[in-house]
Amino acid sequence: MKLTREEKSWILYDVGNSAFVLVMVTAIMPIFFKDYSSKGIADAVSTANWGFANSSASLILALLSPILGTLADYKDQKMKLFRFFLSIGLLFSFSLVFVGEGMWLISLILFVLARVGWAGSNIFYDAAIVDVASSRERMDQVSSMGYAWGYIGSVIPFLFIISLIIWKDSATGTLPVFQTKAGFIIVVIWWAVFSIPMIKNVKQKNSLPASLSPISDSFKRIARTFKEIKTCHRQAFLFLAAYFFYIDGVDTVISMSSAYGRDLGFSVTLLIVVILFIQIVAFPFALLYGRLAKRFSTRNMIMTGIIVYCIVSCIAFALPSITDSTLQVAAFWLIAFLVASSMGGLQALSRSYFASLIPPEKSGEFFGFYNIFGKFAAITGPFLMGVVSRITGESRWGVLSLLFLFMAGAFLLMKVEKSRE
Repeated sequence: MKLTREEKSWILYDVGNSAFVLVMVTAIMPIFFKDYSSKGIADAVSTANWGFANSSASLILALLSPILGTLADYKDQKMKLFRFFLSIGLLFSFSLVFVGEGMWLISLILFVLARVGWAGSNIFYDAAIVDVASSRERMDQVSSMGYAWGYIGSVIPFLFIISLIIWKDSATGTLPVFQTKAGFIIVVIWWAVFSIPMIKNVKQKNSLPASLSPISDSFKRIARTFKEIKTCHRQAFLFLAAYFFYIDGVDTVISMSSAYGRDLGFSVTLLIVVILFIQIVAFPFALLYGRLAKRFSTRNMIMTGIIVYCIVSCIAFALPSITDSTLQVAAFWLIAFLVASSMGGLQALSRSYFASLIPPEKSGEFFGFYNIFGKFAAITGPFLMGVVSRITGESRWGVLSLLFLFMAGAFLLMKVEKSRE
């Protein structure tokens, strides 16, 4: 499919912001937090604190998403808000360079603010898909390409950061502090550079007339849309209910996997190599999901991804019970492959499927609801895993609790399918 300049620019932003997810949320920052910022704190406690921090960031965005989404629908506001939250994400990601050993609370506060900036910019980035893609089929393809190129593109700065870490690898197996912080700066630069095409070329094509009282009018629109969404837009509402549960599990796996692997005793090197493997394998599978959606339907491919994650939860729960270290590592690699096979496709098709259910001129408002469901979901998963880990003293029971989220999402998604037959 030949891409337009706007579609290419939109995809490139995924290349930029995916580096934040890979380094700051999934791979390096969780390990850096546990080994350096939380030095001296028990593993289960530090893992729980990391989960609570991710939940806090999601809560802030969940509360802000509806008003931000409605404001974005007014003429020329979508990209202004995008640039504002992008700046917040870049600023506080850079500020993590100044965190010292044992400063776990300050580290979490700065991380939360950085993640708020990243997630806030994604509200308007996701909503802009209706401005860059002209049809349902193009939305599926472009959304899948965004995730696919985001995964493979983020590998480039990741490899550079890993080369710095390996070059200065310590005998203790922990991350070298100076090189890790240099990695944070690389992420900021990479993210900023790949944001430029999005800022320059993507314009808001679908909008509502300007308002003299945009904030008060936005609150009125939120109340009106919330009443209407269960009747006039019932298909979108049912999908959001399903999305709330299954994306909760997906986000929790992404944000908590490194911390869980560290609890199991896996080395930093193994975790980094596995995460790199996931990013590379996720690239072709995200594209594959986009193509298979044309043949088997978007909803069926989303259901396929949910089933794969149910299997992941069960295997991850069983990992501590495997006494043979070789088999345990092999099972961990199997989990990595399964996650890589469905992570991008599930997220990409969820975004494009929802975009096909909503009026284009209200994309910001509806994606505000999309994000509030996603962010409230992202609160419950890490929080649930954190609470269960603290109560039981074992992270594996927190992992098992994610199975409920995937099963609930699958059940509600079947309702969505029936409503469209």
